[in-house]
Amino acid sequence: MDMSFEQLDFVVYCIGSVADALKMNARKVHQLLKTSGILNNYIIPSYDVLQTFRTEYLDEDVVTYMKEKGMLP
Repeated sequence: MDMSFEQLDFVVYCIGSVADALKMNARKVHQLLKTSGILNNYIIPSYDVLQTFRTEYLDEDVVTYMKEKGMLP
């Protein structure tokens, strides 16, 4: 999937922020987001909207989606 520098920068930020919120390793969070399809089917395509969210709301949104997909308890 082709991404602009801004999208890539946002994806890295998002992974790090969610990892901090979950107190998990960023590599593990990246793997969970990738294998669940959240990264390629939600975060990247929704960049235009998600990048306007406050960090806390972004973390909450992604963590909730991860739970819905069964990636977190």
